[in-house]
Amino acid sequence: MKKPPRGSTKQPDHIFISIAGDPETTMNVTWRTCEDIKQGYVLYRKAGSEKLMRCDARTEIFKSDIDISSMFWAGLTGLEPDTEYLYTCGDDENRSDEYSFRTSPENLTKFKFICVSDQQKCDPFGCPDYSHFNEVIKKVLKDNPDVRFILTAGDNTDCGQHECQWNGAFASGFKGIAESVPLMMALGNHDNRGFEDYEHGIGRFYAEPAEFFDNQFKGSYAYNGPDNWKTENYTFDYGNVHFMVIGINGPEEVNEWMINDLKSCGRQWKLGVYHFPICYSGSNCQNYDAYPVMREGFEMLDLVFSGHEHNFSRSFPRRNEELFDKPSQGTIHYMLGNSNQNPPGTSAIPKVWHSAFYVQEEPVSAVAIAEVDSGKITLTSQIVEDGRIIDRCVIDKDADEIIPPALAPVYNRTRMLFKGAPLGLCQCGIQCRKIDGVHYAPLGILVGYTGGSVVKEKGRITLEVYGKKAVFTEGSDIAVTDGGEVVLEAKVLRLDMDQLYMPASACELFDMRWSYAGRNNFLSFEHESEDVPITVQP
Repeated sequence: MKKPPRGSTKQPDHIFISIAGDPETTMNVTWRTCEDIKQGYVLYRKAGSEKLMRCDARTEIFKSDIDISSMFWAGLTGLEPDTEYLYTCGDDENRSDEYSFRTSPENLTKFKFICVSDQQKCDPFGCPDYSHFNEVIKKVLKDNPDVRFILTAGDNTDCGQHECQWNGAFASGFKGIAESVPLMMALGNHDNRGFEDYEHGIGRFYAEPAEFFDNQFKGSYAYNGPDNWKTENYTFDYGNVHFMVIGINGPEEVNEWMINDLKSCGRQWKLGVYHFPICYSGSNCQNYDAYPVMREGFEMLDLVFSGHEHNFSRSFPRRNEELFDKPSQGTIHYMLGNSNQNPPGTSAIPKVWHSAFYVQEEPVSAVAIAEVDSGKITLTSQIVEDGRIIDRCVIDKDADEIIPPALAPVYNRTRMLFKGAPLGLCQCGIQCRKIDGVHYAPLGILVGYTGGSVVKEKGRITLEVYGKKAVFTEGSDIAVTDGGEVVLEAKVLRLDMDQLYMPASACELFDMRWSYAGRNNFLSFEHESEDVPITVQP
């Protein structure tokens, strides 16, 4: 077949190393060739030695939308800790340049890694240019030569079901980097996205499981994820840290896998990476992809890195909808921002769960540097082009504190939040109530804040939002909807500022969910749609 630009050849390319076993004694090498090459192997040696060792690779054919290639995975074992090795990969006639890597020292409790996210690029079509991202990472590595590996939070490509994107990521993005610094990738929604007509963006789909990601990297990472979602879910250990790389498909199965894995984990730190942020910042975003389905698994982790929204935020420790001050009290959610000049496409605002926030609407690249030092982790998020610091914090397990200190809000009047945002002037002088064990909220204020329709008449209010309509009457426990009458948990009451209050559970008539954060004293309302439900001017 005619090969596309950057298509596979007999010469090994897409070369990268990764951690799939004990990083003190193993290293995995991945590469690609054209389908004519049927076998491959790695030749490696300790730095300073001429004694060559050989590791034969496992290989499989990878058929993409534009090419047919051979994928190779070689797992080097029996290595010595804290030792530099040199290696080449290929077959007898076609071999790569010689690259190097270093194994982890034994009993490591102090090390550094970097986190990136959402570096995807789509231009030029068919041959996307990731060269700026390449410069960004090389600059960070030059300033931090002791970095042990690169951890991504997904969207490594713009459309991962089209191989031209992976060709761009490896030919111009990770080239000259990932051959020597282990690359640990998480799956993002763009990484399993494709189009029936890619050139014109027609017929968008999401592959479940992520076919191209799985078929290229199934031998690159530990094959220890849940049965139906391996490769896009995996774990690895480095020093005193257990890393859990969490995919975006099959949340029920993945949650069970997370729980079982973390119950048996004895590492000092448990860190996760998951593309979709739990503590999101978009005005119209949502976390239904993971919450509440995967809450139990996530809340067994100390810290979760995420991406997707292309801006930065760090949360208070969060557990069971409540926000805390100390790391022992909950999971910290750290949204990385974008690493390749990709400004966010939605409006981002600070939310009640954020202790630090940066909108990143400038065309700049953010990278986080994580420094583990026994019971402390220092996180520094910076703009690489000019060195400005977005955020720096220390999570100290031994002292059970986060520096700089920040206190999660505790309200003296029950607030109402929508998608994590206080309603501001809309609820000035108005609070939610708990009467006879029932939480009440003025849902007319809530629906008006979202942009939905609110029609007030004497003793009656009509609300319409997200395609749902309901009429509430003062003193009645009946709501009239498009589907008929619905019995409410309690009667509608007239309370603060002559507003009609409904049981908070009435939000379910609009396909919303609600929760009460007792420690912080707020009612939180969510909707899974990312549509903007603003009424249309006739």
